[in-house]
Amino acid sequence: MDIDEDIGDSLPPEAPTTKMSRQQILTLIAMASINFSSMICYSILGPFFPNEAKKKGVSQAMIGLIFGIYALCTLVGSLILGKYIVQIGAKFMIVAGLFVSSVCTVLFGLLDQVSDVTVFIVLCFITRCINAIGFSAAVTSSFAVSAKVFPDNIATVLGFMEIFTGLGLILGPPLGGWLYQSFGYEMPFVFTGCLLFATVPLNWWILPSFDAVPSQNSFLRLCTRIKILLICFVVFTLSSGLGFLDATLSIFAIEKLNLSAGSVGLLMIGLSLPYGAASPIFGVISDKYPSIRKWMMVVGGMATAVSFCFLGPLPVFHIRSQLWLTVLMLIVVGFSLCMTCIPTFAEMIACAHENGFEESLSTLGLVSGLFSAVWSAGMFFGPTIGGYITQALNFEWSAGFQGALAFFAALLQVIYFTIEDIQKKSQKANRTNMSLSKGEKSPLLPKTDHLRVDVS
Repeated sequence: MDIDEDIGDSLPPEAPTTKMSRQQILTLIAMASINFSSMICYSILGPFFPNEAKKKGVSQAMIGLIFGIYALCTLVGSLILGKYIVQIGAKFMIVAGLFVSSVCTVLFGLLDQVSDVTVFIVLCFITRCINAIGFSAAVTSSFAVSAKVFPDNIATVLGFMEIFTGLGLILGPPLGGWLYQSFGYEMPFVFTGCLLFATVPLNWWILPSFDAVPSQNSFLRLCTRIKILLICFVVFTLSSGLGFLDATLSIFAIEKLNLSAGSVGLLMIGLSLPYGAASPIFGVISDKYPSIRKWMMVVGGMATAVSFCFLGPLPVFHIRSQLWLTVLMLIVVGFSLCMTCIPTFAEMIACAHENGFEESLSTLGLVSGLFSAVWSAGMFFGPTIGGYITQALNFEWSAGFQGALAFFAALLQVIYFTIEDIQKKSQKANRTNMSLSKGEKSPLLPKTDHLRVDVS
């Protein structure tokens, strides 16, 4: 053993390689399957479920709650599972979460047989809650695993993964709308639930196991950093906007734009296609130029605010709702949300490491759990409050409210990052002045050893 260690120490260090290992390739395949199948299951509801529930006598506000309760349970599940990811096991969390989510998706497709509106609403809540816990287990663990396997290219890998998220969001609405129109309410959920179930043995086989030591760090300590809280608010506004569109866009398009359920599914491609297409580009930029991540979030937030205000558009602009304008604004929302979202996770991990959190799976679990929880909080807030404002006023004012949230988050970032830059420049100037003052006080000639001079 000593000989091997000596040989290893004497060899020159290996040059970094860009070739991925077998473990990294298998992890990419596993994460892609999770993102794609989970997003299809999530997005199929948008084109037809709100209108189907409305036919049963469910109010717009209650429909928003049915969408929102999923996110609320995901929030709670993400915090708990992110904290105990090491004890539970990252691989087991992914596989078990996918299994639970697939079963609940199929069961949700059977709720059309319930005729009583109260029983229908209760069963919708129960099924969505259990489904959300499974989803939170899979997604929280997948974020942590991705960051663990690709520590130096987090944003790039997440950007690549968002391609499959975008594909799931792209295919989900039109596929759900087509299956609904062709075969009825049950088929979209049965088909996508079986698709999600197929990923269970796949991930059990190809995912590696991760050994880690539990950490004493907590969400409370992580949330004491202002930068972490600010990024969390940014993530909240992003998911709030997406959740709002899930619960309200289909009814707006059917009633105001006179579109069918299948056409609404195609309309939603205007949001998900640019998001998925731009994700790898912004991921590479974010990893290659870390210093511009914060300004990517600012610019993306401002663009999101403007696009939401013109999505309806706001009544104050006195512009009539038109299909081409809605499609254009959805495209801008897709690009701007992508620009804002991709750098956030990498920035949260970097901030945690800068503040003394060790580079371990336990820390990654905390960060991914917090990220998923905040994302879920927005997904609860958006449909719930958005559905209420839409019912009390209209879609146009509700979309404007989402734009105001995005603008406020971007404004807070500008203030914080400006103050941060000023402080950094001030600290740099102080260090320069201190070094200059030390140089002026140092003697021109070194001190002489008087004892040596006397002896000589």
